[in-house]
Amino acid sequence: MPIKRSASEFLSELDGPLTFGGALAALRETEEVSLAAFARRLRVSRQHLCDIEQGRKVVSAERAARFARALKQPEAVFVKLALDDTLRAAKLKYAVELHALGTR
Repeated sequence: MPIKRSASEFLSELDGPLTFGGALAALRETEEVSLAAFARRLRVSRQHLCDIEQGRKVVSAERAARFARALKQPEAVFVKLALDDTLRAAKLKYAVELHALGTR
């Protein structure tokens, strides 16, 4: 029987900055869910989820928010990670800071 790791243990083993794909992988592995089952929850293919987790695909802010809702995770965290990945892919040295806007 495999030893269950916490998300923080998984994340501490990552090299470099936290990515959107790394966060998804940490959640999936912490929940001990297969790639295929997790992909079904997100309504994407197993291969697409694998590409996201491995950093081969970048996710839009809109899709990151949808994934957050599907996984019952904070939208702001997922959106920030997705935007950070977009900036990193463009080789732009900026960091994203999000603030919720009030509704009218």
